[in-house]
Amino acid sequence: MEWAGGRTGECYAAQGNILVSAETVDGLAETFESSSGPLVTRLLDSLDAAQAAGGDRRGQQSAALLVVEKDGGYAGLSDVVVELRVEDHERPLEELRRLYGLHDAIFGTTPERFWIDVDDELAAELRERLAKLGHDEDLGEAFFAWAGKENLEERVDGIERVDPVVLEELRRQT
Repeated sequence: MEWAGGRTGECYAAQGNILVSAETVDGLAETFESSSGPLVTRLLDSLDAAQAAGGDRRGQQSAALLVVEKDGGYAGLSDVVVELRVEDHERPLEELRRLYGLHDAIFGTTPERFWIDVDDELAAELRERLAKLGHDEDLGEAFFAWAGKENLEERVDGIERVDPVVLEELRRQT
């Protein structure tokens, strides 16, 4: 191989053995070191930076993302927070980010301070939209039934307040 190597820093290791140059690993490491926010976002941004700095000598084909945290998986039932793979794609990093967007919509969390209070006007909107989708029961039951069908039940906690991601999906569907 013309270039193989890596870099380590606080809480990360970056390495490769069929990369264009050390700039690939440097781009990944420097982006990770200078970023903040959710780990998944930092990793996706770091992969993009590594690709922009040269990437793999052979070009692009696949990408993967694995994040684990004790009891951090779905409903606290596993340690796997995110596990996504793109096996064969022209632009695997773009596809990985798209898949993460879907994953985050279903499995992510919105801090409660961003949830929306359900007043009379919003309750009426929810009833109307849910009815269009065939849910005519009590508002709370209808909302939870629809959210469960859409795999959004982890983002529902009663009907007094609503996660904006769930509300946006309901609006999108209707």
